[in-house]
Amino acid sequence: MKFLVLWQMELSLLSPEMARAVGAMPEYGERLQREGKVLARYHVVGSHGGAWIYEVESHEEFERLLGRAPVFNFARYTVHALAEMT
Repeated sequence: MKFLVLWQMELSLLSPEMARAVGAMPEYGERLQREGKVLARYHVVGSHGGAWIYEVESHEEFERLLGRAPVFNFARYTVHALAEMT
């Protein structure tokens, strides 16, 4: 299963905790890419957030990985399930 996740930071929540969470995202993303759970990560130009493509075995695994993201409590997410066009 593949999911496109667009996430945007809630700047109204700006705090030292949020800054630490943002700083932890690159390491979190790199680890998920090494594990094959994230296929690609992009910065969305002109916004405070990104676009990640996840590839997981189940909805439960996806929810777990998303919920463990350092910025989970500071960001707004839009999730799109992806299907192959063959």
